[in-house]
Amino acid sequence: MAEARPLAQEELVLYAESSGVATLTLNRPQRLNAWTPALSTRYFDLLERADDDPSVRVILVTGAGRGFSAGADMNVLQGSESAATADARAQTFPLTIRKPILAAINGPCAGIGLVLALMCDLRFAAAGAKFTTAFSRRGLVAEHGISWILPRLVGQARALDLLYSGRVFLAEEALALGLVNRVFAPEILLEETLAYARDLVAHCSPAALAEMKHQVYGAYESDLATAVTLANRLMVESFGRPDFKEGVTSFLEKRPPRFAPLEPRPRAKRS
Repeated sequence: MAEARPLAQEELVLYAESSGVATLTLNRPQRLNAWTPALSTRYFDLLERADDDPSVRVILVTGAGRGFSAGADMNVLQGSESAATADARAQTFPLTIRKPILAAINGPCAGIGLVLALMCDLRFAAAGAKFTTAFSRRGLVAEHGISWILPRLVGQARALDLLYSGRVFLAEEALALGLVNRVFAPEILLEETLAYARDLVAHCSPAALAEMKHQVYGAYESDLATAVTLANRLMVESFGRPDFKEGVTSFLEKRPPRFAPLEPRPRAKRS
């Protein structure tokens, strides 16, 4: 079913911030939040906004209506939306965001929509939610970095099964494969994901979380010795930082920690 009217750029992804959690909601429910270049640009812009806001410590991504994202809008695949509107930032861009990104996958998650979910740091899914890579059934290759991240999550053979077959699988199998972290009843998915996010806000050092994210994704490309050397150096550096003192002091005083927020980082202007 077509949308009643074209959505304005700011309507494609909604943004709300509360208690240290920024919630980004993909907002094309009549199209199961199908991806378009304009939606991608809005999504990436909001990730940058959340990353640069010191009051935001965790980012949550979900879909409006009954789906997370059904993949690329077929109108885009047929070329009716100009390729000139495509964002220059790659779909791996969320991996560069310093703050934890949690996906609350509330329904169908397919193709580039699945890529979007995989580029989040953690994934929580509604029971019965449907997943598919879909690419092989559209005559497409493993796009947008999915061939890099999917084997790292589920293993090479399982990744090839999902990519070759393009079959539909449910949240429960996704959990068994290691593709999602937890599965909840649909009616409590967002509540449980928010609870996890708020626990990070309340108890975890933003600087430590940012460094851990950098370490984990960086270690994908390094050997064990390099990763250990880096971890040892970072550990020694962390001993001299205020967050270490605050973490130990708050533990001894049996109170919640008061960690400093991340400050905005310089960004190159996009043309």
